[in-house]
Amino acid sequence: MDTLTITAKGQVTLRKEVLRHLGVAPGAKVEVNLLPDGRVELRPVVKTGKISDVFGMLRREGQPSLSIEEINEAIAAGWAGKR
Repeated sequence: MDTLTITAKGQVTLRKEVLRHLGVAPGAKVEVNLLPDGRVELRPVVKTGKISDVFGMLRREGQPSLSIEEINEAIAAGWAGKR
């Protein structure tokens, strides 16, 4: 078990292996739960949203919008080795 030092500001720096274990990177958020026996539990905050948040994510300026049918045709042509 590692020991962490508390700064004069009351802050603690988590080591890279702890951040890796939590699956978080700099700038990510963690949830802190204070347990009754004096322990603290850290959990990564899982960002949730709506499926509509990803709509248009792949859109590029100057590129045409394709219908589902056009996309399916391009996929079929690619599988057939025509593109």
